[in-house]
Amino acid sequence: MTGIAFAADGATGAAGGLGAFGQFLPLILIFVVFYFLLIRPQQKQAKQHQAFLNDLKKGYKVYTKGGIHGVITNLADNVISLEIAKDVVIKVSRDAIGGALNKDGAASGKTETKSVGG
Repeated sequence: MTGIAFAADGATGAAGGLGAFGQFLPLILIFVVFYFLLIRPQQKQAKQHQAFLNDLKKGYKVYTKGGIHGVITNLADNVISLEIAKDVVIKVSRDAIGGALNKDGAASGKTETKSVGG
């Protein structure tokens, strides 16, 4: 009688290996979905923004992440001088620049950042 019990245990043991992988399959699928829907687009957007910051030049109309609009008057390695009014120049970090402005003063769509998640 014990021979039948061992034979039955061997049959479930082979399916149990597939069952353990089957338990991780939904977790793997969730990670893949998160990667393609959240992580990859965020990395692409960060690369575009970094390229925008590296290509800044004098005379560009930009806005800061704090909401200040101005024109770039001077560039250093990490410091940018913005003229926000006539003869009013402030210095901000290069990382504080949020994006470019159109000629009418509105934020342009291609360098504007979007919040992800809520």
